[in-house]
Amino acid sequence: MHFQRLRLSGFKSFVDPTEFRIEPGVTGVVGPNGCGKSNLLEALRWVMGANSAKAMRAGGGMDEVIFAGSGARASRNHAEVTLTIDNSDRRAPPAFNDSPVLEVVRRIDRGAGSTYRINGREVRARDVQLLFADASTGSNSPALVRQGQISELIAAKPQNRRLILEEAAGVSGLHSRRHEAELRLRAAETNLARLDDVAGELEGALNRLRREARAAERYKRLSAEIRTLQSAVLFARWSEARDAAARLREEAAAAAAAVETHTRQAAAATTRAAQAEEAIKPLREAETVAAAILHRLAIDKDRLEREGEALAAEVERLTADLARIDGDRARETQIAHDAQGALERMAEDLAALEAAIAAAPERVPELEAAARAAEEARTAADKAVEDRAAQAAAAEAR
Repeated sequence: MHFQRLRLSGFKSFVDPTEFRIEPGVTGVVGPNGCGKSNLLEALRWVMGANSAKAMRAGGGMDEVIFAGSGARASRNHAEVTLTIDNSDRRAPPAFNDSPVLEVVRRIDRGAGSTYRINGREVRARDVQLLFADASTGSNSPALVRQGQISELIAAKPQNRRLILEEAAGVSGLHSRRHEAELRLRAAETNLARLDDVAGELEGALNRLRREARAAERYKRLSAEIRTLQSAVLFARWSEARDAAARLREEAAAAAAAVETHTRQAAAATTRAAQAEEAIKPLREAETVAAAILHRLAIDKDRLEREGEALAAEVERLTADLARIDGDRARETQIAHDAQGALERMAEDLAALEAAIAAAPERVPELEAAARAAEEARTAADKAVEDRAAQAAAAEAR
C-alpha cells in the first residue's frame, strides 16, 4: 500500500481545504519555521489513529487540533483529515480489500469527539490502527521520525529496538492482533469462570425446580381428587335441587290455586268496599261539619283561656296594689297617730307657756313669740294630718 494524497480541512493551521500529493519517489517539504511542516506529519499521525493529545502538541485536549481562529479568520468547529491509499496490491485487511483505493477519513467536532470512515463506511479507531499496522506503519511507527527521535533510538532499550525490527519485518500487525486475541482469550476465561458460577447457581435453581416440580405433581394429584370430590358434591347438590324444584313446582301449583281463590275473594271484597264507600259519603260530610265546629270551639276555648289568663294576671296585679295600699294606709295612720301625739305634747307645751306667761309678765314678748311659733307649728301639723287623712281616704276609696 502506498500513500497518494493527504487532504486537510480545519486542522491546526490549515483552515482552508488543502491537498498534499505524495508522488512516487522521495517527497520533500521545505519552508520557514512556523509554516506548518510539522502539522503535516501530525495530520498523518492523527488520521492513522493517534489518541494522545500530548503527541499532537495539544495539551488541553484533542479539540485543540481544530483551527482556533486568528485576527483575520474565525475559528472552526470541526477538523477533517483524509488520507488516500493505493491498494492495488490488495494487502489491506479482508474487510477493506475489495477496493483498489482506500480513503481513510478522521473527523472531529468540537466537544463531540472523533469519527473514522474508510471508503465512506464508519469504522472503529481500532480498525484503522490495524489497517496501518498490517502495512508496517501507524501513528506510533518508528518510520515517522520526529525531531530528537534518532538519539532516542540509539539509546533505546532492546525491547524498543525489537519493535522497530518487527515493524520493518511487517509483523507488527500480527503482534497487535495477537495482543487483541490475548485480551479476548482472557475475557473468554473470565466468562468461563463466570459461567462456572452461573452453572452452580443454575444447579441450585434446578434442584429447587425439581422440588417445585414434585410439589406441582402432588398439587395436580390433589387437584384431581378435589375436582372428583367437588363433582360428587355438585351431583348431590344437583339431585337435592332437582327434588326441591319438583317440590316447589307442586307448591307453586297449589299457591296458584290459592291465589286464584284469593283473587275472587278480593274482587268480592272490592265490590263490598265500593258499596261501603258510597254509604260512608254522608258520614264523611257530617264528620267534616263536626270537625269544623270542633275547630271553631277549640279556637274559642283557646281565646277564653288566654282571656282568663289575662284576667288572672289583672287580679293578681290588683291584689298586689291593694296590699300596697293597705301598707300605705297603715303607714299614714301611724303618721296621723304620731301627729296627734305631737299635737297633744304641743298643747301641753302651750299650756305650760301660758302658765309661764301668767307667772312672768316681764317675759310676755318672748313668750308671745314662742306661742305664735308653737301655734304655727300646730297649724302646720293639723294641715299635715288633714292631708294624710285625705290621702288615706283616697287610698281606701281606690
